[in-house]
Amino acid sequence: MIPRRRFLQAAATTTVAATLPATLSGTTAQAAAAHGSQPEGTITDLGPASVASPLGNAEIVGDVLYAGSRGLSPNVVGAYDLTKDSVTAHFDIPTGIGVWAMCRVGTDVYAGTHARSDLYKIDTVSGTVTKVAGYPDHFIWTMASSPDGKVYLGTSEPGRVREYDPATGASRDLGEASPGESYVRSIQADDTHVYAGVGANAHLVAIDRVTGARTELLPAELADRDWVSSMSVSATHIAGGMNSLAEVVVLEKADPTRYKVVKATAPGEKYIVSVLVHDGYVYFAGRPTGTLYRYSIAEDRLEVLGVPYFEAATHRLLAYQGRVYGVQDSAVFVYDPATGTIDYRNLVQRGFRAAPEEPMSVHSDGERVYVGGKSGADVHDLATGKVTRLAIPGEPKTMLTVRDTTYIGVYTQAALYAHRPGQAEAKLLARAGNQQDRPRDLAYDARTGLIVMPTQPEPGHINGALSLYSPRTGKLETYRPAVERQTVYSVVTRRGTAYLGTLVQEGLGLPPVTTTARLAAWDLAERRLLWQLEPVPGARYIASLALGPAMTTLYGMANTGEVFAFDLGARKVTGTLKVGAKGGELFVTGRVAYCTDGDKVYKIDLASFTAEAIVEGLAGQWFGGEPKLALDPSRRALYGLRRRNLVRIAITGRP
Repeated sequence: MIPRRRFLQAAATTTVAATLPATLSGTTAQAAAAHGSQPEGTITDLGPASVASPLGNAEIVGDVLYAGSRGLSPNVVGAYDLTKDSVTAHFDIPTGIGVWAMCRVGTDVYAGTHARSDLYKIDTVSGTVTKVAGYPDHFIWTMASSPDGKVYLGTSEPGRVREYDPATGASRDLGEASPGESYVRSIQADDTHVYAGVGANAHLVAIDRVTGARTELLPAELADRDWVSSMSVSATHIAGGMNSLAEVVVLEKADPTRYKVVKATAPGEKYIVSVLVHDGYVYFAGRPTGTLYRYSIAEDRLEVLGVPYFEAATHRLLAYQGRVYGVQDSAVFVYDPATGTIDYRNLVQRGFRAAPEEPMSVHSDGERVYVGGKSGADVHDLATGKVTRLAIPGEPKTMLTVRDTTYIGVYTQAALYAHRPGQAEAKLLARAGNQQDRPRDLAYDARTGLIVMPTQPEPGHINGALSLYSPRTGKLETYRPAVERQTVYSVVTRRGTAYLGTLVQEGLGLPPVTTTARLAAWDLAERRLLWQLEPVPGARYIASLALGPAMTTLYGMANTGEVFAFDLGARKVTGTLKVGAKGGELFVTGRVAYCTDGDKVYKIDLASFTAEAIVEGLAGQWFGGEPKLALDPSRRALYGLRRRNLVRIAITGRP
C-alpha cells in the first residue's frame, strides 16, 4: 500500500493544467532574471494550486459506501463498492463548498452542503441527483433520518433543527435547539424524538417530534463542556462525543439520569469527532491522535483498538456486515472485531476523483511555492514545474521560511511544523495548548531569534494567544491573552517588538465583546503588551501588517479594504486609503506596497499614498473567502490564485 503522504502526489502532478515556460528553469536567480523584463502585472499560470480529495461524510446503502467531498468544485459523492473494492461512480453536487452532512432514507442518500445550505437527494437506483430544498442557514453540519423516513438537519448560525419530509417535499423549522447557541453539530432521531448536540456551550437536547417540547439531557456535571459534537443512538442508548476534554457521555433512553462518562485515554486527546453505537459497544474516534476506541456498555470497559492513521480526523463511523468503517480524508479504514485488525484503504487509488480544492494559504521560499489545503500542502517546484504533496494532519493556515526551514502553522491544535527541502514529511515542533486552535500568521524576529505565531482560541473560548518558538532551543512559550478579549490575526516584528493586528472574534460561536480591531505592540524580551489602539474605525480585523523601508512606518490592511500608514515614533495613523473590496495580504518592497482583495492586486505608491490595480479578474477561490498572497524573496513576483489555479504575477518593486 502506498504511504498516505503520497496518496495525492500522482493526482496533483498529473492534473497540473499549465507547465512553467522554459525561461523559468534553472536557479531562482536565473528565473527572476528571466522574468525581469516582463511588464508588471504579467500573469504566468502554474496550474491547479492544490489538488485533493478531502471527504466530509459518508453513508452506506446496500454494498456501496457513498462518500461526500468538501472544498472541491463541484463537490462530488463517490460510490465506493465495498464488494468490488473500487469507486464505480461519481455524483456531482453543484452548489456549496462542501458536504459535511449525509444520511439515508431507504435506497436514497441525502447530502447537505454549506455556504450555501442546500439539500440534495441521490437516487441510488436510478443514479439521479436532485436538489430538493435550500435553507438560509450558513452551514448544514449534520443530518439523520428517523425510522419513518423524515430527514433532520442541524445548522448554524444560530443552531437550528429543521425537518424535511421526502414524501411531501415540505420543510419544517423546529427552531433553535438551545436558544442563544450558534451550532447544532450532531443530530439523531428515533420514533418520538430528535436529539441535538449543541455548541459552543454544550447541550444535548431531546425535541419531541410532535409537540416540539424540549428536554435537556446533558448531566449537570457536564454543563461546562464546549460541544456535543458527535452522536449516535440505538434503541436503548444515546452516545454523545464532547469537546474539549475528549469524553463520551452514554445515557439510557429510558432513564437519562443513568449515564456514564467515558474519557478517551490517549495522551493529548481533546475531541471526539465521531461516535457509533453498534452491537452493544460505543465506538468512537479521537483527535488529535486519531485513535479508535471501543466502550462496552454492559461491561463498562474501554478498549483502545488502534490508530488507523496518526492525527487523522474520522468524519463518520459506519457499520457494515459486522465491521466498522471509518471515513477520513481521502480514505476509509475498516476495523474487523473478529480479528482485531484495521485495514486502511485509499479511495483515490480506488478511483475517487481528485480535483482542485479551495486553498488556505500560499508561500514562496524562492525555489518553490507551498499551497496549503486540507491535510497538507502542494509544493510547486519553480525550476521544474513538478508538484508534490506534503501530507500534514491538519490544515496549513500560514507559512514562513527562515534560512533553510519553512515553518507551518497548522489547524487544529494550533500546531507548528517545520519542513526542509527534500524531506518527505514535515516535523511537528510543538502545539500552543492553552485552548488554542487556529494559527493566524507567522513572523520571525532576528533580534530575539523567535518565531512568533498568533492563534485563535477553540470554539466557545475567550482570548487568543501569542506563541513564541525558539529554533535554537526548541522551546515554545504561549502567552494568553496577547490582547485582552481579542484574537491576534496578523503580526510583523522589528528589533524585539512584535506589532499585532487583531480580530474581534475570539473562539467561533462566541459573540464578540469588542467592536473594533486593534493595533498593538508586544515586547518579545519582556513578554508584555506595550500599547494598543484602534487604527481603523469599525474594522473587524487587521488582515495584514508590513514595515516600511526605514522601519519607522507600519502599514496595515483592514478587512474593510482600507490601508493605513502608522508612524511608530509618533504612535499615530498618518494616512488611510480605501483600496480593495476586502482586506487581504499586504507586502512592502522599496517605496511601494502590493496588496489584494482576492480579485485584484493593487500597487500602492507609498510617497503619494495612491493605489492602482495591476491585475484584475482573479476571482481567487480561497477557503473561507480570506484572500492570500505571497511575495517571492527576489521581490520580482507575487503568487496568488486565479480561481483555483496558482499564478505568478510579475512586479517591479518600483513606483
